[in-house]
Amino acid sequence: MNSSSPSGVLSRRFPPETRSAPLARRFVRSALRGVTPEVVDTAELLTSELVTNAVLHARTEVEVRIWSHEGRVRVRVGDARPDRPLVPREPRPYAGTGRGLAVVEELASSHGAHVGEGRKTVWFELW
Repeated sequence: MNSSSPSGVLSRRFPPETRSAPLARRFVRSALRGVTPEVVDTAELLTSELVTNAVLHARTEVEVRIWSHEGRVRVRVGDARPDRPLVPREPRPYAGTGRGLAVVEELASSHGAHVGEGRKTVWFELW
């Protein structure tokens, strides 16, 4: 995924607080009016996972950028801690945490991460 963004991008910043995950879900739902409900539900879930990861691990303001174009939904979740790399891990069977990136990997059509310019951005696409 390239670093440029098409027109129509919506962006919102959230504080490094647990309340940011539900706020980000509402932002995604609002931004994706007119998109099929299944895609909206999945985008909400994946955004929530990535925002939660950023809040817990980066502890910086989180920016969510979202747009939809030609049947594809793209979401980027960025934080200001590029020194804190992604740590995919195998969760223990009964652990309550540690599944966020696995959920993104399982449900997203495409996903990845970009580190640079003082930021880390984790993104996914749905189509």
